[in-house]
Amino acid sequence: MYMKKIVVLSVLLLAGIAINAQTKVGDATLPNRISINNNDLELNGAGIREKFWIDLYAGALYLTSKSGNESQIISSEQPMCIKLHIVSGLVTQEKMIDAVTEGFENSTTGFATSEQIKKFISFFNEEIVRDNVFDIYAADGVVTTYKNGKLLGTVDGQEFKEALFGIWLSDKPADKKLKKAMLH
Repeated sequence: MYMKKIVVLSVLLLAGIAINAQTKVGDATLPNRISINNNDLELNGAGIREKFWIDLYAGALYLTSKSGNESQIISSEQPMCIKLHIVSGLVTQEKMIDAVTEGFENSTTGFATSEQIKKFISFFNEEIVRDNVFDIYAADGVVTTYKNGKLLGTVDGQEFKEALFGIWLSDKPADKKLKKAMLH
């Protein structure tokens, strides 16, 4: 009987650890830690991108160490990732392309050439459905984008990376509440 209690307690303890290893944001469950290209990143903050009171995606910022300083994050060449977990069927490939294009127009940081923007936008040319997850990973001036763990491509240039991350973190972000949540 004593051994059975220890086993049950151990299972509950491990379940508690597993639950704590994730963060629930709207309809998305995001990991508290990720590893990309042998770089371990921790969740800095996460929130919901909404438009007209509709939740579109959960957005999360992962860094090597927590920070609330958007200027330092944007300009840093340290490994980091923005994860976009689509939570609405209303997010289509056309709407994502429009949103990214508008985001680059509004970003108040960095500089992206039309060729870099065109290449990045091409990563969204496949159908986008609910529960798709995009990882936009940046390190050493190179942005690598994944969809559901599959490599979509890379775009070189620190200035591009700054403009791209500025979509979510600059003075004119896509969503002010999401920016605040990512920097939490």
